[in-house]
Amino acid sequence: MVLKAGESLLFGRAPHHALTPGGTALALPDCAPHISRLVGELAVGPDRVTLTWLGSGEAQLSGLFDAPGGARRVIMTKSMSALLDDGENQLVILLGRHTVGGFADTLISIDVKLGATPPRISGEQTGLATEAGPGLARESRDWYVALALTEPWLVGKDDYPRPPSNREIYERVLYWHGYAWNLHRPQRVDDAIRLISAIAFGTRDDPYLAQHDGRLQNIRFAVARRAAETRLVTVADLADVERAARHRS
Repeated sequence: MVLKAGESLLFGRAPHHALTPGGTALALPDCAPHISRLVGELAVGPDRVTLTWLGSGEAQLSGLFDAPGGARRVIMTKSMSALLDDGENQLVILLGRHTVGGFADTLISIDVKLGATPPRISGEQTGLATEAGPGLARESRDWYVALALTEPWLVGKDDYPRPPSNREIYERVLYWHGYAWNLHRPQRVDDAIRLISAIAFGTRDDPYLAQHDGRLQNIRFAVARRAAETRLVTVADLADVERAARHRS
């Protein structure tokens, strides 16, 4: 599909309800039921292309930009907008595709060759209602493990030299919750991280199910980053448990 200056594209699981006269919409194939009917809008201006993320889930935008270091990667959440780079951009809708083996990421390539306005949504919604995406029960054991595992990423220390150890995860959960279930046993922490991995990556791309020659610590690092990217736990969640721990003490 080719868009010219002054044109825009709405896309998602069933975006046609949001079309205005003369607009263009694209229903993404094999969308998972938890993907919003309308997830995004591409608006092409005379000298820029803007992506506005309108879905309730998350996506990862990557491209090249003119700065030392080269590539950029940013997580898109609802109401965020980003200017696309000249050249190839890739948008990955996390766990956005329904496959026989479970959920997988949806990859969209956007090739930009060199004013976005929010879409005016009118008409009745069509298609099935958007379901809740894969997630963890709030304040469950595995939810607390995910918080402890992703804490370096949530607080911006993504250059952390290693993911938290089983002992560190146990101690953080005990501090936050006052009770750490059976996490004093390292195997229970490992089990929780495997479950988090299956949810964050989907069964199809779960690194624990793939053959690997590297250290399991490398997998744990990937799981921690992915769990933060898919917002299985958030900065707000971390602030809540820290506040609760302070009040309890």
